[in-house]
Amino acid sequence: MAAGTWFPDQIEGETVVLRRHVSGNLAAFRRWYADPEVARLARYQDAPMRLDEIDRFFQVRAIGPDSLAMAIHVAGSDRLIGSCAFSQLDGDNGSAMYHITIGEKDTWGHGYGTEATALMLDHAFRALGLHRIALTVFEFNERAIRAYRRCGFTVEGRAREAIWRDGHWWDEIQMSILGSEWRARQDAGVRSASRRSVRQGNPAVRAH
Repeated sequence: MAAGTWFPDQIEGETVVLRRHVSGNLAAFRRWYADPEVARLARYQDAPMRLDEIDRFFQVRAIGPDSLAMAIHVAGSDRLIGSCAFSQLDGDNGSAMYHITIGEKDTWGHGYGTEATALMLDHAFRALGLHRIALTVFEFNERAIRAYRRCGFTVEGRAREAIWRDGHWWDEIQMSILGSEWRARQDAGVRSASRRSVRQGNPAVRAH
């Protein structure tokens, strides 16, 4: 797979723009992953990352060559709010693992993560021609699970009571989406939009 195809410079959406990470984004990573609330959702360990851990993580997972990591910016501004990435690319089997963190807590619940995920899936299945995207998420991260479901991910398994958090054992949930499922959702969306246009009398769309 050509490096230029694997690493797009920018992917534009309606509410977010995904851009390649730059070295200056390290300051945001240091702030995000030192925050206990962010670390609670992103880490297996029940504590924020140390500064040296964050720096290594940034070098490997944000700007390293082995993962496709994109910085999430709010559309219309340069505000950096998070990061999303594909890792563990298996070219023989057309699969990769997906990761996302929205680090700016005042932007939680605004749909930015959902659109960033949708944009990454579009790139995975349309541009890269991958077959399967998988992820793991902690059971208590209900907001993320809802967002993944909206993007078409389905639960395929769970590691029972794998995480100790807040005085309780929680499952680690495995989710995935296949390229065929993603394309079916795209086709259904196009058909739905076409029917709405016909009902509204859009002259550019004709029923068959």
